[in-house]
Amino acid sequence: MKKRILALVLGLAMITALAGCTKKEETPKPAESSATPNSDSKKEEATDGKNYTIGISQFAVHGSLDNCREGFLQGLAQEGIVEGQNLTVTYENAQADTGTAGQIADSFVANGVDMICAIATPSAASAYTATMKSNIPVIYTAVSDPISAGFARVDGTPVAEITGTSDKLPVEQQLEMIRKMLPDAKSIGIIYTTSEANSEATVKEYEAAVSKYGFTLETVGINTTADIPLAADNLLAKVDCINNLTDNTVVQGLATVLSKANAAKIPVFGSEVEQVKNGCLAAVGLDYTGLGIQTGEMAAKVLKGEAKASEMNFELISECGLYVNKAVATDLGIKLDDAYVGTAVESFDEIAK
Repeated sequence: MKKRILALVLGLAMITALAGCTKKEETPKPAESSATPNSDSKKEEATDGKNYTIGISQFAVHGSLDNCREGFLQGLAQEGIVEGQNLTVTYENAQADTGTAGQIADSFVANGVDMICAIATPSAASAYTATMKSNIPVIYTAVSDPISAGFARVDGTPVAEITGTSDKLPVEQQLEMIRKMLPDAKSIGIIYTTSEANSEATVKEYEAAVSKYGFTLETVGINTTADIPLAADNLLAKVDCINNLTDNTVVQGLATVLSKANAAKIPVFGSEVEQVKNGCLAAVGLDYTGLGIQTGEMAAKVLKGEAKASEMNFELISECGLYVNKAVATDLGIKLDDAYVGTAVESFDEIAK
């Protein structure tokens, strides 16, 4: 009898042990990390279970600002903050309307986003105003003059929880390029939006520098895209070329400027690669995707708690490059210096449709 009881006890113990082993094997294994053992520690910190929400307010639809947005997300991803994984993004475009930009910023604040990314000065101004009574940081990009816009002090320090990157144009390099490409030109025309502080500041830089390169400057101020046709006609009657800024309103109407200028056989110079792709003759401009990446890296520091926006001076992108559209030169009958064009970061043999 004792032997039977002992055998029964031993049997039950074995069944329990086997059941325990079976349960352990059926427990799902942790998902394998795609990170290598040498992954940057910043990425590991960003995947600690935190999730972030960013509202992106872009002022207008055009290539350079689109590139900024894409670069911004790339910069965040490089720091381990990835849309669809630990990042939720709400993207809104103001369609070049300042009132709409204000509504977008107000909605982001009402929804309690962790951060607003503002692309271009009007969107940054709206975001700054909307977040004044909140703790939501604003990270901007494609703001030519953060000091004139009121986002930073003269020494570059932020005025509040707002910082980012500037796309300040290389004015003297642009003038040098125009002189090399048009050795006989005497006058340059610029259309700009009078309500954009960045554009006014850039025009002043051109006014101060043109005589050094043997040019005179003609300018026409506008309020909306509806003013562009008349402004273009006005300038084309007076100048040897037009120089386009990163002015958001004018870029929206760039096709009109190009159409009228091409008919008059007068070249238009751009300020970044997308404008050259679309029909400007050339530009010494910035890489806006690179600018966006730099902005995303700044944003990641704020989201991770490594620094406050108010502790980070705005940053400039240090490199600019030459972009040339050979098809435009052919259409306008302009002979290009092959040696000079050979120094371009990128040249194009067609005009984007």
